[in-house]
Amino acid sequence: MRISFHGAAQGVTGSCHLVEVCGLKILVDCGMFQGGHELHEDNAADFGFEPGKIDVLLLTHAHLDHCGRIPLLLKRGFSGEIISTAATRDLTRLVLMDSAHLHEEEAKRRRHHGQKDRPLYDTVDAFDAIGLFGRQAQYERPIDLGHGVRATFYDAGHILGSASILIEAEESDRHRSILFSGDIGPNDRPLLNPPAPPHGVDAVVMETTYGDRDHRSLDASVDEFYEAIKDADARGGNVIIPTFALERAQELLYFLREGIEAEQISPSLQVYLDSPMAISATKLFERHPEAMKEDLSKMISSGRDPFKLPGLHFTREASESRRLNRVRSGSVLMAGSGMCTGGRVRHHLRHNLAHADCSVIFVGYAAEGTLARIIIDGAKSVKLFGDHIPIRAHIHTINGFSAHAGRKELLEWHQRTGKPEITFLVHGESDAMKSFAKGLKGHRVELPKMGQSFEI
Repeated sequence: MRISFHGAAQGVTGSCHLVEVCGLKILVDCGMFQGGHELHEDNAADFGFEPGKIDVLLLTHAHLDHCGRIPLLLKRGFSGEIISTAATRDLTRLVLMDSAHLHEEEAKRRRHHGQKDRPLYDTVDAFDAIGLFGRQAQYERPIDLGHGVRATFYDAGHILGSASILIEAEESDRHRSILFSGDIGPNDRPLLNPPAPPHGVDAVVMETTYGDRDHRSLDASVDEFYEAIKDADARGGNVIIPTFALERAQELLYFLREGIEAEQISPSLQVYLDSPMAISATKLFERHPEAMKEDLSKMISSGRDPFKLPGLHFTREASESRRLNRVRSGSVLMAGSGMCTGGRVRHHLRHNLAHADCSVIFVGYAAEGTLARIIIDGAKSVKLFGDHIPIRAHIHTINGFSAHAGRKELLEWHQRTGKPEITFLVHGESDAMKSFAKGLKGHRVELPKMGQSFEI
């Protein structure tokens, strides 16, 4: 069994790992590199392997940095089967179609400015990629990949349908296994079950996004969230929340509903979910009770909507979004992207950042080089749509809402896998990976580089 690393190696995004075993070539994830605009070249570069020779793609979850280059993989020759959970399949459809549209729009903008540019892929490519989704995985039920190889998906607790994936093979009369963590969720969330990794694996490929720190407690984070909203409301300003469409948007709606029912925040608050993808993802929760906590599933099946609150508005159309730029007070505007690298939130920031009565609440990870990270790190002004916008709004960073496990939970997750012979750390910034590696005393740990391969 051989593994090679073609993304998220000594970096946070672009997850893509290749396993070669028993004559099969198995790809785990095929994600987009995200961050600054300079990453366009990284996304357009060669994969480091021949896409046409990949037999099967196993997808851990639907975030763009794990699935975003699948249409490009298809354009360059991949024609194998894509296997994921049912919820991941449905969410990936949303993500890829949205991503393709953004690539088309960006290419159109570049051509308008006299630059020769074609989209990385278009909506037809995304549609074709969706057509390659085949068998649907169920948690803890092995899937036969042929040649004595099987894959088993385990709940990762990260977003709806997310999974850690165990690949097992009988090779040269030896049983070998490797577990891919995907992104690991926290242990205690309102919507999803906690991560449930298998025990007794030979090798682990593990994310380390928060490998060097723990999150604030969820209860304290929710309290801080309510206070930030009340403070902005008292000042007469708006609240802008750069929001990840998958999971984070739904979790925030859940807490907003609970806050209103507990009289922690005003029921007259106007909340705008300004993200077509987040709106569609919210509705998908009703289709996938198998991927949620039992009490939430029962709540939905009884006819109660855990995400419905008074004053909630879904704004799908761009014209509706533009009208929100005239709203000056009393509103919570939730829009993507979560790292502010694109999407409607940049327009809301342009119209609200300069106002001292407004607040911006960051509730998720912000990679280096992103607009979100620049604001969080204390910039006095930012450039948006050609204009320099002074930052006078109140900036809040509440990391307890993260869909990623913190350091302590990551260490616990690793311990539950048993005593693997080797652990590969990926999907983290350098300091986070090195810090986490020190916490794995007594284990062989590798921090693979792009393109590096290992025999297991």
